[in-house]
Amino acid sequence: MRIGELSRRTGVPVPTIKYYLREGLLPAGELTSPNQASYGDGHERRLRLVRALLEVGGLSVAAIGEVLAAVDDKDGPVHELLGAAATRLVPEFGDGGRGGGREAGSGSGGDGGGAPDAETVLARDRVARLIEARGWRIESGNKAAEALVAALASLARVGHGGFVDLLDDYAEVAERVGRTDLDYVARRVAREDLVEAVVVGTVLGDAVFAALRRMAQVDASARMFGEEAPRA
Repeated sequence: MRIGELSRRTGVPVPTIKYYLREGLLPAGELTSPNQASYGDGHERRLRLVRALLEVGGLSVAAIGEVLAAVDDKDGPVHELLGAAATRLVPEFGDGGRGGGREAGSGSGGDGGGAPDAETVLARDRVARLIEARGWRIESGNKAAEALVAALASLARVGHGGFVDLLDDYAEVAERVGRTDLDYVARRVAREDLVEAVVVGTVLGDAVFAALRRMAQVDASARMFGEEAPRA
């Protein structure tokens, strides 16, 4: 198909497709003449994946390039492929989760530099002990672990350090959710299907789980504090 047809089939404007081609996110088409190229189903599939990573996953063009490099590495383990996609979906935190642009948990309590504050040190130790106790196969410096450090440190700073006592309960639920996520991903066979399932499943799955959590909180509140009818 010509680039115009590719645009019509995917809903992506021609100038955008050309931009993806220049950035290497989309492989070049097969030249049929000096000024014309033909594109196939593989290009359509890749273009849809790029849009999913951009629009659903919220990734930058540079980050998408890294994920696609993992997709195109036919010899790379599936675990590394999924990790490359999932890691890019973890929010960046700085100053222990309060902004500042540095890595998660690296903040010093708001002074803009120096060693991590006491809350961050304690949170990092608690997360390390959680990982060890549960036997999770997580490498040092994992972005999700650092995001958890940032969240726990921020909770401590605002007077809710006791929230850490709930961590084991949350981890138990998270394990079940994680296995459910990967069961869904495992239904896919093609490598691009795997990446797309991780991105869509993680982003939209987070929205689904957040909604279910709110619903469960409403039910728990009614059971614990009264049987009042829910308000609209």
